[in-house]
Amino acid sequence: MEPSEIVRSMSSLSSNLAELFGKLDLLPHITSLEQFFSREQNIAIPGDQERHYRYIQALDALEFKAPPKSVGFESIINHLKKQGVLRFEEIHELLKVVRYFRLMRNHEFAGLIGEWMETIIIPEVFSEIDEYFDHEGNFIESRDEELHKIAQRIKAIKTEINESIKRLFHTQKLTPYLVDTQIHYINDEECLLVRGGFNHVLKGSVVGRTGAGFFYVAPDSVLRSKEQLRYVLQERETKLYEYAKRFSAKLSNLVPFIGFIDREFDRYDHYQARVLFARARDFAILKPQNNTDIVLEEFSHPAIHKPKPISVDFRSNLLMITGVNAGGKTMLLKSLLSAALMAKYLIPMKINPHKSRIGSFKRIEAVIDDPQSVSNDISTFAGRMVQFSHLFEHKSALVGVDEIELGTDSDEAAALFAIVLDELIKRGQKIIVTTHHKRLAALMADRDDVELMAALYDEERRLPTYEFLQGVIGKSYAFETASRYGINPAIITRAKSLYGENHEKLSVLIERGSELERELKRKNREVDERLESLKSQERDLKEAREYLRTELDHEKAKLRTGYDEAIREAKEAAKGMDMAAIHRQLNKAQAKLPKPEPIKIAEPEPIKYEIGQSVKYRTQRGTVVSVGAKDAMIEVEGMRLRVKLTDLKPSGNLPKKPKVTVTSQIDQKSGLKLDLHGLRGEEACERMDKFLSDALLQGFDEVIIYHGIGTGKLSYAVKEFLKAHPSVKSFVDAPQHLGGFGAKIVRL
Repeated sequence: MEPSEIVRSMSSLSSNLAELFGKLDLLPHITSLEQFFSREQNIAIPGDQERHYRYIQALDALEFKAPPKSVGFESIINHLKKQGVLRFEEIHELLKVVRYFRLMRNHEFAGLIGEWMETIIIPEVFSEIDEYFDHEGNFIESRDEELHKIAQRIKAIKTEINESIKRLFHTQKLTPYLVDTQIHYINDEECLLVRGGFNHVLKGSVVGRTGAGFFYVAPDSVLRSKEQLRYVLQERETKLYEYAKRFSAKLSNLVPFIGFIDREFDRYDHYQARVLFARARDFAILKPQNNTDIVLEEFSHPAIHKPKPISVDFRSNLLMITGVNAGGKTMLLKSLLSAALMAKYLIPMKINPHKSRIGSFKRIEAVIDDPQSVSNDISTFAGRMVQFSHLFEHKSALVGVDEIELGTDSDEAAALFAIVLDELIKRGQKIIVTTHHKRLAALMADRDDVELMAALYDEERRLPTYEFLQGVIGKSYAFETASRYGINPAIITRAKSLYGENHEKLSVLIERGSELERELKRKNREVDERLESLKSQERDLKEAREYLRTELDHEKAKLRTGYDEAIREAKEAAKGMDMAAIHRQLNKAQAKLPKPEPIKIAEPEPIKYEIGQSVKYRTQRGTVVSVGAKDAMIEVEGMRLRVKLTDLKPSGNLPKKPKVTVTSQIDQKSGLKLDLHGLRGEEACERMDKFLSDALLQGFDEVIIYHGIGTGKLSYAVKEFLKAHPSVKSFVDAPQHLGGFGAKIVRL
């Protein structure tokens, strides 16, 4: 598809935005994105981009089904406001969106998306209407008894018509005129395909004719049945219209909600289309930063087949791209503008999102095409001046200009555009320029807010590398490019001679002088930064020294005061020979001494048991089968016991013995009992756990546990514990003489 055709087909884009996408070769990329939308709408998301980006990120973290294709509800809302009757197709469009949001609510997503879905409260009316429509939007007539009967009558009449026509196939007189023996449907009429001359054997109306001269004839013998069918169908349509009228009356009271859900679905459609498009193509979505930096890492323009990813660090006000012809300067310009444009509208792109960042720009301008117009009697240079005059109308824009000196003398243009670019920068604009002429690059290179970048050229292979080097002015390699594209070598030799060595040397001197000047500025800047860093370190050292000196003087004064006070008190105590007072003073002095820090003894780390490890449980040895947070399952002599970790001790790895299965018929009844009266549920569970383990080790297969009746809490705790215990086969209430409901007989 031609670019102009793509622009005409993309009704979702405004004319200015579509033109900008076209200039940057992004229209096929946008067309691919639009295929993921559920409904047609503008590619730009209205509102706060920061908020939209948070929702896109939240949705990207979820797994969800793409919404069905839908239309906007504007005409439906207008129809309902006028108390009109909606068609079933329009009602189904509403139901599709409602069903999808209901599905999203039922997922009960956490986070931002879940909170959003909770705000969409669907009225009960939609559930009532939803019951009458299947997934494809067909009205379910079986839900209405009268409609169900009508459907059966229609089926019976159609069967009768088909059978009547099929009987004609076996009519001896008609058989020679039949082309085939099947029923044809022409304009919803059941017809026979016959040859000419059928009039005297078949009465009917001709409803069509084939290219071979055959006739489609609707037999008169089924006219009565068809008339009856039309009557029944009219009765069916009347009944369906009553339903449509009833549904429309209910929906007319929900116009505000329909408008709300229409807007919410538009917003959700923007999010889901971007997420699914990025997943399908392995793209990333970048949020515009609150600055004007453009740092691209591994960015690929979507229009290039098998692109070579580019990495650019553009933080200054002006980027000048110079270098070889057909070396990718224009594509680099378009890539920078495209990345900024796609970030502005949160459009997925091929980029390293972790190392890239793109600033926010209110406006993006691309001065790329040749503005010459014969009809308007305007030259290339005059057209460029018109374009630049419009740039002065805006502020805080990102501007890209391809071949800035196009259409006029390079020396004059260099002087003019140096001033023009300076004025645009003063107005807060960020500019990207491509040029072949070194004069303008040399004039702008001495500025700190200007970044230079050159397209590289492989002189050995005489081919552009489509790579770029920052900080230098590149050569155009006009002669080499002409040779590569088939210009006669003799012509190129004469051109070089005419160009002369002086111009070549001048170009080299301009490049070297510009490079030396930039290098000198860079070194001066590094020296200034180093000097400032040393001064800052010197200030920090002086401040630290003054602080330490003050602290030292303070501590000296404190010690001197304490020393003088202790001497005075000791003298007073010694004068009176009061031993108790002397001891009290010693105790005070002892209290003033810094307290020694207690020695911390590291607590032993809890032993970690692994499955298969040999352990010792009381007097028995076993093997760990499973490990929990506080307990473990061990196997002891073929029996599995659940024990606390604190009751286990590591044991040496015993040699594995062959497993021997011994089957014994032991009908052992035991009087082993456990009384839990007065215990809390947790204490009772601990007692039962130990009790059952001991019973198993001793070989008992049946025990009795007394818990009493009481409030029922202890009885409930016992039941739940026995249900969960792996060694309990079954348990029942004890007979009356053994405790009844207050005791349990447990089989192990």
